[in-house]
Amino acid sequence: MITIKIGPKQDPKRAIQKLKNKVIAEELFVELKRRRHYLKPSARKKLKREEAAKQRVKDQNKALRRAEQQYNENLQR
Repeated sequence: MITIKIGPKQDPKRAIQKLKNKVIAEELFVELKRRRHYLKPSARKKLKREEAAKQRVKDQNKALRRAEQQYNENLQR
């Protein structure tokens, strides 16, 4: 259970922002979105494969950018 403690002089808007950050950190929004509708097991597997493919592309691009950056740093030395 998520709890946020605020003092008597603390801004309520700040408490709401803290709550939002904790909910995002615990991936509660993702879970709620996923459970909103029933998803057949085959569709769930397909979605999982698609998400994994997207993540592989992101990781590959990140590694490429990192290698490019290291290469440019070595050229400057």
